[in-house]
Amino acid sequence: MRGGWYHITTRGMGRRDIFHDTRDREHFLELLAGVVTRYGVVLHAYVLMDNHYHLLIETPAANASRALQWLNVRYAVWRNLRQGQSGPLFQARFKSIPVEGRGAWALVCSIYIHLNPVRIKALGLGKDGRALEKAGCPEPIPSQIRSRLAVLRGHRWSSCPAYAGYAEAPEWLTREAIWARVASAGNAAAAEYRRQIEDCVRQGVEEGAPARLTQALAIGSTLFIEKLRRRLSGKREAGTNARDWRRLLPFREIVRVVAAIRKEPWEAFVDRRGDWGRDLALQIGRKHGGMTLRELGAECGMTALAVSKAVTRLDARLKTDKALQRAARRALRKLNGNNGKA
Repeated sequence: MRGGWYHITTRGMGRRDIFHDTRDREHFLELLAGVVTRYGVVLHAYVLMDNHYHLLIETPAANASRALQWLNVRYAVWRNLRQGQSGPLFQARFKSIPVEGRGAWALVCSIYIHLNPVRIKALGLGKDGRALEKAGCPEPIPSQIRSRLAVLRGHRWSSCPAYAGYAEAPEWLTREAIWARVASAGNAAAAEYRRQIEDCVRQGVEEGAPARLTQALAIGSTLFIEKLRRRLSGKREAGTNARDWRRLLPFREIVRVVAAIRKEPWEAFVDRRGDWGRDLALQIGRKHGGMTLRELGAECGMTALAVSKAVTRLDARLKTDKALQRAARRALRKLNGNNGKA
C-alpha cells in the first residue's frame, strides 16, 4: 500500500539463530541501510534478536515486498557463504502487519519492538513469566527492573538507544515521526520517549497497548482495522491473510453471534459468573479478536484476572463438553463466514 506503515517480523528456519556474532549483525544493518537508499523505504524502528528481527517501516512507493525480499535474500546468501552452509535461512515469507500511521499507534508499535530484548526468560519474561505478569501477579521486583533496564539501555542492535538518547542515530533511521507523538523535537522528545519506554519496563512490560501486538493482524483504531478487513475480505492470493482477517471481528459482532446461539440477550448473561455464553465470547475475543485481557474486562465489567480465569475455564470445558464444542464451532463458522446472519 502506497504510504503504508508496517510492522515486519522475520524468523530463522525452525527458530534457529540467524545472527551468531557481531559481524553478522553489522552486515545486516549495512543491508538495512541499503533498503532505505535503494527502495526509498522509511525505517522508523528496528531490533535484531538472535533468531528473528523486527522492523517498523513506511513505504511511499508501495514496495515492501520487493524491499524485504532483497534484504532477506542478500543476507541469507551472504551468511550461508560465510558459514559454509546451504539451504533456507529464514522461516517462509516475512510477516507484515499494517500499522495505522496517524495517531499513537506507530508509537505503541515502536515501543513493542524496542522492548523485545527484555522479553526473555533470563529476565523473568519468558512465556510463563509474561503470562503471570498479564494476570497482574507477581509485580517485578527492584532487582528485576534494574536488570531489564540495563539490557534495554545496552542492547546495541536496536534503534531504542537512538530514540531514548543513549546513542547517536544512523543516517538511515527516521525518528522524527515517532518523536512527534511524544514531544516537539530534539532532546525533549528523546527524554519523553525514554520515560515512556522505561515506565513500561518498571510497570511489568506485558500489559497495556503494546501487549496486543504479539498476534495482531493490524495495529490501529477500530475504524482502521475495519477498513482493512473490507479491503482484504474478498482476496484469496497468498500474503493477504484473508482467512485470518475474516476472523478479526469487533467484539460487538462476537457478542451478537454468541447471544443468538445462547438464545438470550447478552445483557441477560454477561454478569452471570461461569456462564458458558459469556466465557465463550471472552475466549473468542481473546484468541480470534486480538483483544487484551483488560479490554475484554472493560467490555464486561470484569478484572483482567477474572477474564483470564474465565478463558482458562472455558478452554478446560471445551475438552470434554460436546454440546459446548458444537456451540463454539457454530459461533466460529458464523464469524468466519461474516455473512451478517446469526
